[in-house]
Amino acid sequence: MLTDVLTGWTAETLGGLTVLTTAGIWAWVRRRGARPAAEAAAASAAAGSVRMYTLLGARAAGGQPVHLPSGRPAGTEVVWAGPSGEEKFKLTDGMLPDGAYAAERLSVYRG
Repeated sequence: MLTDVLTGWTAETLGGLTVLTTAGIWAWVRRRGARPAAEAAAASAAAGSVRMYTLLGARAAGGQPVHLPSGRPAGTEVVWAGPSGEEKFKLTDGMLPDGAYAAERLSVYRG
């Protein structure tokens, strides 16, 4: 009698664990397979796009704002040689009302 109970319980438990393990592996594979495709799409979109940046606080010789096209990612530091000498700017993800992205002057933040 005890043997019948243990044998039945063991078979049901192992069957349930097999189903749960299979479902877990299937879900993990689905998530894992979807993630690289999304990351690759985001990376190719970011790498292939050229943004127009406005250098905040910088003026050209004629007094107009300076615009800089760049394919570099946000957070990159660039050097601009203006009429008053070289200045460093950091590219940002902040969009201005005219559709250009902002490039902040680093001398404002660093002493």
